[in-house]
Amino acid sequence: MSGIELRSSAFSDHALVPRRYALEGENDSPPLTWSGVPDDTAELVLLCEDPDAPSGTFVHWIVVGIDPRSGGTDTGESPRGGTELVNGYGRRGWGGPHPPPGDEAHRYFFRLYALSEPCVLPDAPSADQVHDAVEKQQLASGTLVGLYQR
Repeated sequence: MSGIELRSSAFSDHALVPRRYALEGENDSPPLTWSGVPDDTAELVLLCEDPDAPSGTFVHWIVVGIDPRSGGTDTGESPRGGTELVNGYGRRGWGGPHPPPGDEAHRYFFRLYALSEPCVLPDAPSADQVHDAVEKQQLASGTLVGLYQR
């Protein structure tokens, strides 16, 4: 399986996510760019999850139906063609990092999946439901990890 290169101009892989993108900041979704999407991709799916949340993996952002030719998204924007699903805060769209004060820095995994056919998910899926749905259709994927601490 080939790899997608997923990056952000706001932070490097395994570096701190700026406060602007956190729930207590402006709560803007970070800018993302990607390359290496296979030509036969039907759609892209974007997931941002925090596996370090006290209650188990927390979903910060799920976008399905992203145009495979989009190449990225700007600050505060949803990827072109995408439909934002309900996150762990119970709201549609991006919900920024908000770990408990005093916790070690949490890891925020941004995962972009190239799929061979459209993904079918409930309106408010868990991270496990997303992983299960993309597993058999996945042509390629890319991961970017940001850190955040309060």
